[in-house]
Amino acid sequence: MYRILIAGLFVVSMAGCPQEEKKLWPKLNVEKKPFTLGDMPDGPKPQVKLETSMGDIVVELYPSRAPETVENFLGYVKDKHFDGVIFHRVIPDFMIQTGGFEPGMREKNSRQPIQNESENGLKNELGTLAMARTSNPHSASDQFFINLKDNGFLDRENAKDRWGYCVFGKVVSGMDVVNKIAQVRTGKRGGHDDVPTEDVLLKSARRLDEPKKDDEKKADAKKDEAKK
Repeated sequence: MYRILIAGLFVVSMAGCPQEEKKLWPKLNVEKKPFTLGDMPDGPKPQVKLETSMGDIVVELYPSRAPETVENFLGYVKDKHFDGVIFHRVIPDFMIQTGGFEPGMREKNSRQPIQNESENGLKNELGTLAMARTSNPHSASDQFFINLKDNGFLDRENAKDRWGYCVFGKVVSGMDVVNKIAQVRTGKRGGHDDVPTEDVLLKSARRLDEPKKDDEKKADAKKDEAKK
């Protein structure tokens, strides 16, 4: 499934195999209140380092505002699903998108789509992460994008479909890398527009605050003991 945001038309589209419409989930019971990036959501904020072929990007996630979306994203990180995918859609002054295609525009298998948590109050502002999807509001799975500017038309309250795009995190370091990716040359590849003419890889995605496993703790203890 090719999930894209079309600049100019500001709609979603897909190419490839048709997708069966999913049932709509009940509305989330989320308190609606103004939110800007100057306000930080409560609770833990996991961080993930995205190592790209053009440099590192560190993102901060907001499970208190988008619990299912963050759990889904971290699941893909844990499974190393993002290792070796490409930034397959790049539109300057809009967004860069990745998560679902390997070099050669080979689409990866993804898990079942998740509920759209766009009611969470988070805005599609500069540097935020949001889930890409098809025209079905609840079709997001592995593809996500980073906003290159404030894209308010993608927010729930402004969206024509009254759903918009779920924001679940933001870039906390490496926006210079994001901007470099945004400037690469693009063209049409495999029937898709806005694809970098030279692959920009997401080489790996690793959680920075992952609790160490017992075997890792033992290995660290042995290293410490050897230093004595």
